[in-house]
Amino acid sequence: MTKSIASLAVLGVLLSSAAFAGPVTDEEKQYCAHDYRQYCNQDGLGSNLLRDCMRQHGKELSDQCIKALEDAGEVTKEEEAELEKRGN
Repeated sequence: MTKSIASLAVLGVLLSSAAFAGPVTDEEKQYCAHDYRQYCNQDGLGSNLLRDCMRQHGKELSDQCIKALEDAGEVTKEEEAELEKRGN
């Protein structure tokens, strides 16, 4: 439980850094924490590489994470269409 809370705290700081356009939403914290740990945890806090990593793994992200990123304005309509084309 403590590890999960720590992961969410780290993700919150990471997502609220300059690497993301807007403030992190509760949905991004909730639905993208696993995806971040699985695919992009090598990209440090405040790293501009985080956004690139999440985009690179876009087709592998969970549907809930993609929806949270869409709702937060982190995924453009063009990117969403591309993900749909790829089968996500």
